[in-house]
Amino acid sequence: MTNIMKHMVLNEKMSEENDILVTGEKRQEGSKIMEQKVYKVMKGAGATNIAVGVVTLVVGIVTGILLIVTGGKLIAGKSKILF
Repeated sequence: MTNIMKHMVLNEKMSEENDILVTGEKRQEGSKIMEQKVYKVMKGAGATNIAVGVVTLVVGIVTGILLIVTGGKLIAGKSKILF
């Protein structure tokens, strides 16, 4: 075996031993792939939440400004209204 392959095998064994120590059980073979998929989904969901939050914040600020401006115009033009 090459030095790199020995290092990879050693890291995998150490990772397996750490999993057993932390959880008390041995992980199944495909769990690392599933874990990566979960992290990718979480990353996408987090990015989407941030984007929607920013858009909501901008829309809220713009709407608030427009409401203040139109309200001020209505108050300013109150004397011109005849009933």
